[in-house]
Amino acid sequence: MADVSRPAFSEGQVVTVFRSRRRTDTVEAYLRLAGEIEVHARSTPGFVDFKTFAAEDGERVSLITFATAEAHRAWRDDPRHRAAQQRGRDEFYLGYSVQVGECDHVSQWAREPA
Repeated sequence: MADVSRPAFSEGQVVTVFRSRRRTDTVEAYLRLAGEIEVHARSTPGFVDFKTFAAEDGERVSLITFATAEAHRAWRDDPRHRAAQQRGRDEFYLGYSVQVGECDHVSQWAREPA
């Protein structure tokens, strides 16, 4: 029985790796905007998955997956997303990097529940 809580990853999907460091004095405003933008992203056609991880040194890494290059471009160019990006540069981030690539191989494994 497959775990339905896991996203369905497949070849051809587009994955964005967003690495960032945030300012510490704007956390509440950042969290409000990030929550709104995540809800908006999840409602975008072709959205597959979003997950963020934090390292001990304060760097954060977000992995965002869209089903196709077209879906990814639509999100990249979305006016609300663009406005949030600008606000991030103006108010929230000390720095960030973005890497985007198409997935050419997928392997997944999960233990069946006992």
